[in-house]
Amino acid sequence: MARPKHATFDKQKVVAENRKARFNYHIEDTFEAGIALQGTEVKGLRSGQGTIAESYAEVRDGEVFLVNANIPEFSHGNRFNHEPKRPRKLLLHRREVDRMFGAVERKGMTLVPLSIYFNGRGRAKVELALAKGKQAHDKRQTMKDRDWKRDKARIMKENS
Repeated sequence: MARPKHATFDKQKVVAENRKARFNYHIEDTFEAGIALQGTEVKGLRSGQGTIAESYAEVRDGEVFLVNANIPEFSHGNRFNHEPKRPRKLLLHRREVDRMFGAVERKGMTLVPLSIYFNGRGRAKVELALAKGKQAHDKRQTMKDRDWKRDKARIMKENS
């Protein structure tokens, strides 16, 4: 059974957000995945310094990995610190991994992380989207729609 949509994810504390993802991609489906972290990575995330702006996910050998996500070293971690940009395994059900692999292989879709957050139980999670890249004209249309909504709200506020 598929996980719920992103609106129902229990996001207690958002650590990192990929704000450009919804502008650059058509979001088809979203998944919630755990992250296999090691050492001081949790403390680095809890300090709120992680970035996923240029990261992506890929399916390798039946497993999904988060690539190019930056979790900076913990300041008091001394020799036990982690590597900031190492690939991190994402924890998903087999059916979800197979579904993602099929979409990426056949439909040419991309796995894009939308946010990293801590849920109600204090576990680090990644909101992962199955997305299709937008063309330049789609991006222009998105900008037009956004500007029109802003102007419409301004007009409604002035007339009321």
